[in-house]
Amino acid sequence: MSMDLGEFSIIKEGEAEILMDAKNKVFYNKSQVNNRDISIAVLRTFIDKQKEEHEARLSKRKKTVTKVSEKDTSENVLEEAPNESAVNGEISNGDHEVQEDISHDEDEPCGISEEVVKTTVGKGPVEPKAPKVLEALSASGLRALRYAREVEGIGQVVALDNDKASVEACRRNIKFNGSVACAKVESHLTDARVYMLTHPKEFDVVDLDPYGSPSVFLDSAVQSVVDGGLLMCTATDMAVLCGGNGEVCYSKYGSYPLRGKYCHEMALRILLASIESHANRYKRYIVPVLSVQMDFYVRVFVRVYSSASAMKNTPLKLSYVYQCTGCDSFHLQPIGRTIAKNNSVRYLPGFGPVVPQECSDCGKKFNMGGPIWSAPIHDQEWVASILADVKSVRDRYPAYDRISAVLTTISEELPDVPLFLSLHNLCATLKCTSPSAVIFRSAVINAGYRISGTHVNPLGLKSDAPMDIIWDIMRCWVKNHPVKAQPPDQPGSVILAKEPVLQANFARAVASLSKAQAKKIARFLPNPERHWGPKLRAGRQITSKHISLLGKEVVDGLLNQEGGEEPDAKRQKTEDPNST
Repeated sequence: MSMDLGEFSIIKEGEAEILMDAKNKVFYNKSQVNNRDISIAVLRTFIDKQKEEHEARLSKRKKTVTKVSEKDTSENVLEEAPNESAVNGEISNGDHEVQEDISHDEDEPCGISEEVVKTTVGKGPVEPKAPKVLEALSASGLRALRYAREVEGIGQVVALDNDKASVEACRRNIKFNGSVACAKVESHLTDARVYMLTHPKEFDVVDLDPYGSPSVFLDSAVQSVVDGGLLMCTATDMAVLCGGNGEVCYSKYGSYPLRGKYCHEMALRILLASIESHANRYKRYIVPVLSVQMDFYVRVFVRVYSSASAMKNTPLKLSYVYQCTGCDSFHLQPIGRTIAKNNSVRYLPGFGPVVPQECSDCGKKFNMGGPIWSAPIHDQEWVASILADVKSVRDRYPAYDRISAVLTTISEELPDVPLFLSLHNLCATLKCTSPSAVIFRSAVINAGYRISGTHVNPLGLKSDAPMDIIWDIMRCWVKNHPVKAQPPDQPGSVILAKEPVLQANFARAVASLSKAQAKKIARFLPNPERHWGPKLRAGRQITSKHISLLGKEVVDGLLNQEGGEEPDAKRQKTEDPNST
């Protein structure tokens, strides 16, 4: 391979290596190694599930072939055949009809891809095709190269970008990674939205990892995934999703965020609701298998299916959120409900309102947000499989410690409880000392409810206990740990003025610690280095104002490599904030 490597630095991640120049022409984010590692783990599990589902379909079809063949044989024996050739003709025609029926079975559950599986008498089953992957925004192509080199059974990987420098870098990196990468990865200079729209239901896996919001890509992405395929989507515009700009979030995702302690989980659920909305326009729906909030972004993995009847259940999976402005209590309002009558199901709007005009706990008003995805955001069977795979080949994951900690925490979350409480937030409302998490968990468990942690926040607690039970537990705690008198109009004063209906039992419960906590397994790890987070968008000039992102040593080194100093105007603005 003839190329001058002197002007490039080699970056190795996993089994892939890429060439990067120092001028920030092509975007590369070191901190996204967690994202890439967890995507590879999910993709490996997806391929295993694909094989299992393929075998299940073959087994079902073989049973159908056997039943129909036996039925045809018994009917032919009872009939009087004038000659042997006529009987053979009828049997031949019967076999042909069976094959036709089987290949067009509409009642069969959606599989990974739309290939026709041929099963004939005397012939073995056809192996499923290797999954085809689309990386819609490839930049340097590192993610596509890692998929091709590290995921067994992967098929073709198509890497797209609409930036000429990025495509040149991607093609250079494909050649640099040898014959395996050259055989499996291809790079195209095109708009990802146009490419996905012109290749409907073609890719088993579609990966969206934009710099910012994925909203403009969702409509075309849900159309390019095959039935039962996997859509992997990242959103890094957390300020928008977490309530910093509610009107912008509504314009991009169709939901209004709330600035509660649970805002990062709400960001996950807003993204899922948006993907579901785009899928519904094409008689499709999603099934989340894993949803992660990590570092500075959210990442969701969903399977996309086509079914006009199943799509009707979407309103049952969405809810509005009412959050009290005084005590931060929150309540969910489902959008739809169903009524079963005989063998039919009627879909009706949800009952409401779930809250009065004023909070029953503190008397303040409610803010309303949503709609959000209120159904489960993880498939615990998938999570267990992914975690087992990660632990079995831990040396192949550069970010093993971080992703295993996140997956362990997710495996212990309550799957059917949307959003979570913050114990410190409850105590801040009452102006009281905080009970330990073990004591609070024990009180909830002793009251007959479930409780767990959340991977989003180390201090977050998920519970199916209603808010009046939670406040009764806190009232009992304050009775044993008195607080100073507060003004009577404060939310905490109003809450404590009421006598608790439930007498909380703070005795240590057996399940007050999760299995990971009992074994002292790390669940929340610190960042591996300083200035860990999103880097500069490709093409932006690096100046001294980026020290907070990159670090002083990195900025000074890059400025020196470029053979000069930053522009006078930018240096003057950075060094002298009072200058005009």
